[in-house]
Amino acid sequence: MKPRAVLTAACAGLAVMLSACTSSSGHVSSAAGLAGRPGTVITVGSFDFPESVLLAEIYGQALAADNFPVRILPNLGPRELVDPALMDGLVQLVPEYAGSALEFFSLGRLSATSDAEAANRALAGSVAGRRLVPARPAPAQDANAIVVTAATAARYGLRSIADLAKVAPHLVFGGPPECPGRAYCLTGLKRVYGLRFKQFTPLDAGGPLTLQALAAGYIDVALLFTTDPGIPARHFTVLADDRGLQPAENITPLVGRDAIARYGPRLLAVVNKVSALLDTGTLRALDARVELARQDARMVAGSWLRARGLIRAGGEGH
Repeated sequence: MKPRAVLTAACAGLAVMLSACTSSSGHVSSAAGLAGRPGTVITVGSFDFPESVLLAEIYGQALAADNFPVRILPNLGPRELVDPALMDGLVQLVPEYAGSALEFFSLGRLSATSDAEAANRALAGSVAGRRLVPARPAPAQDANAIVVTAATAARYGLRSIADLAKVAPHLVFGGPPECPGRAYCLTGLKRVYGLRFKQFTPLDAGGPLTLQALAAGYIDVALLFTTDPGIPARHFTVLADDRGLQPAENITPLVGRDAIARYGPRLLAVVNKVSALLDTGTLRALDARVELARQDARMVAGSWLRARGLIRAGGEGH
């Protein structure tokens, strides 16, 4: 994690960006005339990859349909930028991933676990002093996946991440720019598996650049996400995490305590209702609509919420 001074500077930059946001970068739902009053709009932010954008739309539109004033701001950046903004009150809700969030907020002091309930309890303890509350985790989870092409897997006899140990010095690894400093990316692969790659190529966070680079052979190994519909579509091979590096990564919305104090328990009740309906298979199918069928995330989220009765049929979620 970056030093606090750097994070503070990043938050200052984000504050300027948020204050300048218009309908081109986010959209606002007015409810009961509250949207014009300072501190009343619930800003729902996302990280800079498609699934996170989709999740921000899902939770944000569900809240808007229940008459909360909501502003949805997608693609704000990586965790190192978005979560400090959440702590500083610039954003009020972020759909997080439990294990990665725990590592970030505890500064790596708390070990992640594959037990979703234990991860949620630990996360609650880590963010309590930062005026944040984790909502109930969704059954859906999306973890980091170490992926190779079928040809690479066959050539080197790769089935697990541990199998990479002998050949990693000859292979190029690709992933998000922040990967070298992430506990569950290159840092963890080196610590747990002893992997040292020939080169790291910074691309995007489980997005089209990484998929295309792997398919075209510009990189040999990629960090993608387990719910990525591009993995089966391109017949890529996910290497087994045989030493358990990756923790439980259940979708867990983090909510600012001030927003909960303002709106009461109904705010968390709506968020929890959405989470209860979101399992891994559903999330993967929704991701496919956005990433493979190229449908708009805002539309996909609204369609799913209407089908689940969380938005009135024919109504809008914002």
